[in-house]
Amino acid sequence: MRPGHTTMQNFEQIRRHVNAGDYRVTMQEPYVMCVELSLDNGRRHQAIFLSELHDDDGRNYLRVNTVIAPITGIDCRRALVFNWQSRIGYLAIDDLDGVPYLQLCENRPYEALTASELDRLVLEIGGMGDNLERALSAEGDLL
Repeated sequence: MRPGHTTMQNFEQIRRHVNAGDYRVTMQEPYVMCVELSLDNGRRHQAIFLSELHDDDGRNYLRVNTVIAPITGIDCRRALVFNWQSRIGYLAIDDLDGVPYLQLCENRPYEALTASELDRLVLEIGGMGDNLERALSAEGDLL
């Protein structure tokens, strides 16, 4: 395979790729890290979390997610329509410091994840997450 097309075998390969890239890493823990994307010529920022998941068959997945907005006042119907129409990512709810937040997520099995695909996912989830955050928070940049 060409460089950038070799699949990731474990989270440490993902960590090395991210740390060697042009990403601003803001948090690192075992099997979890956070990068902050600078968007709109530095006027906006979006935190993207990378974490490892395991399924019942022992396969490892990379979850790429970003926090969008607190679920208070969010139209669930619009969120479900987005999930249906989205080709990349899905919306989910998870707690952040005890408050339920809408999140944009994508899971990929390691055996199908290359360095270039990882870069594309981070940028796509980050950009789409920021667009959703703008739409749901009256142009705010909450997270």
